[in-house]
Amino acid sequence: MAGNQARRDNIVRRLRRIEGQVRGLQRMVEEDAYCVNVLTQVAATNAALQSCAVALLEEHLNGCITEALVNGGEQAQEKVSEASKAIARLVRA
Repeated sequence: MAGNQARRDNIVRRLRRIEGQVRGLQRMVEEDAYCVNVLTQVAATNAALQSCAVALLEEHLNGCITEALVNGGEQAQEKVSEASKAIARLVRA
């Protein structure tokens, strides 16, 4: 992930927080927590992952895609196509 160190650090912090949420989910299941409470935490984890994905996509669009468009040519079309496919995967998820 190319780009600004502060943004990269922010993404890493988010991912570490999500990792903690997933560990908490595992603990809840192991401790036989109430299913609705586990599902609530799964939804929160999914929302955190989606938010992280949007931040990564924004970083990609502002960095890699913008640079490719400035340079033009076939690489620009490839990068835009690649981003479109990534967005489609996020929308389906």
